[in-house]
Amino acid sequence: MSLETIDLNTYALDLARRARQAGYLMAQVKGDARDNALRVAAQLLRRHAGRIVQANAKDMAAGQTAGLSKAVLDRLKLDENRLHAMAADLESIAAQVDPVGQVIDGWVRPNGLRIEKVRVPIGSVLIIYEARPNVTSDAAALCIKSGNACILRGGKEALHSNMALAEVFRDAIAQAGLPADAVQVIETTDRALVPILLKQNEYIDLVVPRGGESLIRAVVAESTIPVIKHYTGNCHVYVDAGTESIADKVRDVCVNAKVQRPGVCNAAETLLFHKDIAGTILPMVCKALAEKGVEIRGCDRTRTLFADARPAAEDDWYKEYLDLVLAVKVVDSLDAAIEHINRYGSHHTDAILTLSVPAADRFVAAVDSASVMVNATTRLSDGGVYGLGAEVGISTDKLHARGPMGAADLTTYKYVVRGDWHLRT
Repeated sequence: MSLETIDLNTYALDLARRARQAGYLMAQVKGDARDNALRVAAQLLRRHAGRIVQANAKDMAAGQTAGLSKAVLDRLKLDENRLHAMAADLESIAAQVDPVGQVIDGWVRPNGLRIEKVRVPIGSVLIIYEARPNVTSDAAALCIKSGNACILRGGKEALHSNMALAEVFRDAIAQAGLPADAVQVIETTDRALVPILLKQNEYIDLVVPRGGESLIRAVVAESTIPVIKHYTGNCHVYVDAGTESIADKVRDVCVNAKVQRPGVCNAAETLLFHKDIAGTILPMVCKALAEKGVEIRGCDRTRTLFADARPAAEDDWYKEYLDLVLAVKVVDSLDAAIEHINRYGSHHTDAILTLSVPAADRFVAAVDSASVMVNATTRLSDGGVYGLGAEVGISTDKLHARGPMGAADLTTYKYVVRGDWHLRT
C-alpha cells in the first residue's frame, strides 16, 4: 500500500483486521517462541544501536527546530545507553514467568465438573503515544510476551526513531517464527487516521493511550473501544510529624522526587509538610530544591518559612508541571494531607515520609492512588522498578488494570470447564 495515496478508512480497517487475525494466532504461540522473539530483538537493538541513534538524531534536530520543550526532548532522545537499557528490559521481560495459561483459580464441583479460571491474551491492542520511542520497544515487547497482537501509533516527532525500531521487531518476529502482523507500527503521521482506528471496535479489543492529558482525553472522547487511561501524574510527597531526626533523609527523598527527572509522570509536583515539623524541615528542603533550580510556589505558611517562595494559586495544587516547579503547602494533620491528595491529586503516585507505622498504615489505606509509597521517592513508581521489565503505561483507572502495566495486565481470563460427558438435568 502506498501511504501517499491510500484511503485512511481502508488503511485503518486493514490494520485492524490483520491485528485481529494475528491476535488469534498469537494466542496459540508457545511461550518459548514468544520469549525467543524478545531475546532476538534485544540482540538486534544492540547490533543496530548506531543506526537507531542516527535515526533518532533526525527527530531530535526536527524537535529542537520545532521548539519542543525540554521534557519532550528528554523523552524523545535515544542514545547508546538508553538503547542498551531497552535491550536489557526485553531480556528481563523474556525471563519472566509466562502469564498466558496461568490458572488464576480452580475448583471441582460436587458433580465432578472441574472449573478453571485461566489467564489468556486480550487479543489485539492499539497503543497511541507521543514523542516516546522507548514506548515502541516496551509496548511491542509486553504485547508479544502476553500473546497479543498490537498496533503502535507513535507521534510524528519520533517517526524516524519508531521506524528504525519497527524494523528491529519485524526482523525479530520473522526469525522467531511469530505471525508477521503481531507488531504493526503505523508509518503515516496523518492525525485523521486516529479517530478512524478508534472506531474499529469489531477488531481491536483495547486502546492504551500514553502521553499528555489532552491526547488521552481526545482518545477517550473518540473511542468506541475500551480505553485504559493515564491522565496526569500530579504526585505528592507528605512529610509527617516526628521526622526531625531524619531531616536529611527527608530532604534527599524530596529533592530526588522532584529533580532526578522532572519531566516524567512520577516526578513529585506537590510537597505537603505537617505543621509540627514545617518550621525546621520545610526551609531546609526548599533551600535544597531552590539550589537545584526549582521554583517554589507556596501557601501563606510556606512563604513565611521560605521567603523565596512565590504565592501558590488554587490551580497550582492541580498542576502536573513536568518542569522544575513545585507547589508546597503546610497542613495541620495527616488527615488534612490525605484530604488534599484525594482532592487535588491524579491518583497516580503519592508518598508519605514518616517514622510512625500507624500513620503509614492510615495513609496507605486512605490515599486513593495507583501506587502509594512509604519512605521512598515517587520516582520509583515504574514497571521496571516493580520487576515488570517495562510497562505499557501507568493506569490511573481502577478497571481492569491499575498502576504500572506489565505483561500480565495485558491479559484477561476465560473459564475452562472439563467434564465427563456431563449433562444438565
